[in-house]
Amino acid sequence: MTDRSPLPQPPADPAPAAGGSTRPLPALGALGAPTPDGGREATRILVVDDEETIRLALGRFLRARGYEIEAVPSGAAALAALAAGRFALMLCDVRMPGVSGVDVVAQAHVLDPELAVVMLSAVNDATTARAAFLAGAIDYLVKPVELAVLHQALERALHRRRLLVEQRLVERAIRDEVADRTAAVARDQDALRSMSLQIAEALVTAMEAKDVFLRGASQRTADLAASMATELGLDVDTIDAVRLAGRLHDVGMIGIRESVLHKPSALTPEEYEHVKEHVRIGLDILAPLRHLHEVLRFVADHHEHWDGSGYPRALSGTEISVGGRLLAAADAFEAVTAKRAYREPMEPVAAVHYLASRSGNLLDPGAYEALRAVVLRGRALTFLE
Repeated sequence: MTDRSPLPQPPADPAPAAGGSTRPLPALGALGAPTPDGGREATRILVVDDEETIRLALGRFLRARGYEIEAVPSGAAALAALAAGRFALMLCDVRMPGVSGVDVVAQAHVLDPELAVVMLSAVNDATTARAAFLAGAIDYLVKPVELAVLHQALERALHRRRLLVEQRLVERAIRDEVADRTAAVARDQDALRSMSLQIAEALVTAMEAKDVFLRGASQRTADLAASMATELGLDVDTIDAVRLAGRLHDVGMIGIRESVLHKPSALTPEEYEHVKEHVRIGLDILAPLRHLHEVLRFVADHHEHWDGSGYPRALSGTEISVGGRLLAAADAFEAVTAKRAYREPMEPVAAVHYLASRSGNLLDPGAYEALRAVVLRGRALTFLE
């Protein structure tokens, strides 16, 4: 069923003033985007109605007010026009052969979510109007409609569209800004981490240069502790933190007297207290790397004992960070398998059996089991040379 209620006829185009244009100035709300010459493009409106007389009347009226009009006779033609180009607004009849106006609205918003839609109908039916609004129409006008009322409705719809477009532009700009800032923060963090690793490598190299028996010890401890962390199923970030802490855990040895480091016999109590200072010295050296908070805690805890007999804070059990517990086990393994000036190294398997007696006092039992599994399976033996 088609809508055949006529629209009031638009007034004739006014005669041009002397020396003036034959085209009247557009209403402010009809102005489109700026043009290169400083003017503005006309807002494009798609008129959809199966009655040719109505299409002609609407087209003449709207063109006279500065809009660019394309008029089509059916819903299918409207969807084809929307697929081919963008429009600011669609003025659409409700009842047409084929695709109804309400169905056109729903499909039109798939093609262009920003399209403003005003419905025209000879049927003043609440159910139809509700369906049109649910489909995405901004306004619903009943024929016959005064042309001034129609023009006001179009202006309101275009204004709402502009607000929607501006809101989406702002939201997109915010999303882009957030994405840019997030990427910048990530780049800064990567750069900071890279710089930290370079500093760490320089410090470890300087520390290991003092004692031939320390060379490679930090790397071996780091790899073993990271393998143990993987064995326990810890997350990737924690595994990376354990590995870095392993590289840094003995950097404080750079502050220990060489006479103590190279002593070929057992240490005196005073000398042992001096060696224990390497944890504090290391943390003082690493203090500027505050962003490595978790790593520094692991370093601080790597000489804490499961039974509370360790240092520097005499922590016990799960008071000790997981990284500290893993490093304590890996460091103990490194200590007994590495050659020292005063003794020969143990074989890895023998070292694992020896450290079993320290599980539950020196070592976290869980960390020891991870050490045992890793070493006996050979996952860490590539660096136990």
